[in-house]
Amino acid sequence: MGGAGELTETDSLHGERETGAQPAVSVVVCAYTEARLDSLHRLLDALPQQTRPPAEVILVADGGDRLAATFRRRFPDALVVVNDGPHGHAGAANRGVSAARGEVVAFIDDDAAPADERWLEWLTHGYSEPHVLGTGGRVEPRWRTARPGWFPDEFLWVVGATHRGMAAGGGAVRNVWMGNMSVRRTLFDEVGGFRTSLSRVGTKPFGVQETEFCVRAAHRRPGGVFLYEPRARVVHDVPAARATFAYFRSHCFDEAVAKVEMARHVGARSGLAAERAYLARVLPGGVVRGLADAALRRDPAGLGRAGAIVAGAAVAACGYTRARLRPAARPGGDDLAIDVRPIGG
Repeated sequence: MGGAGELTETDSLHGERETGAQPAVSVVVCAYTEARLDSLHRLLDALPQQTRPPAEVILVADGGDRLAATFRRRFPDALVVVNDGPHGHAGAANRGVSAARGEVVAFIDDDAAPADERWLEWLTHGYSEPHVLGTGGRVEPRWRTARPGWFPDEFLWVVGATHRGMAAGGGAVRNVWMGNMSVRRTLFDEVGGFRTSLSRVGTKPFGVQETEFCVRAAHRRPGGVFLYEPRARVVHDVPAARATFAYFRSHCFDEAVAKVEMARHVGARSGLAAERAYLARVLPGGVVRGLADAALRRDPAGLGRAGAIVAGAAVAACGYTRARLRPAARPGGDDLAIDVRPIGG
């Protein structure tokens, strides 16, 4: 992993970059289990091979000192820190940001890997424009078992991948996604970190902390934008357990519940605008496409895809209704401040 540790423990690159130079990038990887060590090896071996290698790689152990010790032994070129805050993806990401010294912080999942050597180059090239707050890339599924024929492209977000409906050419979006995103480091100091109450924890199959963060940042910076850059591609593992209809159904329900909780923080108008457009435009097109595949292309799985879209929307509607009827959680419990710690903790 040589080439990823170019900063010393006392370096901070904020404000030191020459005009026109590319910003230094800290890549943060959050991990909570030893079960993904093979995936982590693939990822960490690939990062120094990027056309724009990161200035540092921060591996956050969301499982205590024992997991951190394993990571330090296996990945000596990464800066390993322990998440001693709230357990979960948001808390771990906040801990990674607190240790980051680059001008830009990039995030990638521990069971993902760059699709090619230009991933980080594409993910960060938009920062030449000062109004760009963050960027997100395309996530392509790597199915560990055969992809079910009934699984619709419109619901690939269920397995952590980019779904049909995203603009093929990229552009401004409401939010970017934790599995493949980058954000200006100073933005965290200005608006705070990820909200831990909205976080994915362990195998809990949903988390909308990055969506709430982006909406909150846009409220604070009205002229700022987040960009979707489809050329910044990563591949993301989809294990057999996520290729079942039971997982599909539960994730649709839980995601709708999480979006209601998020909207209580940022308001339904901006918090759920993208979901309304998705329901009105993307899903009906998917149903028509599935029926056409069955009728015109003699693909019986097309009926399954059309049915899965209807079922997923119905289950999500149930989750949304149930969450709306449930009393809102008491305010508090989220420490959004990013605490900049000494390196090595």
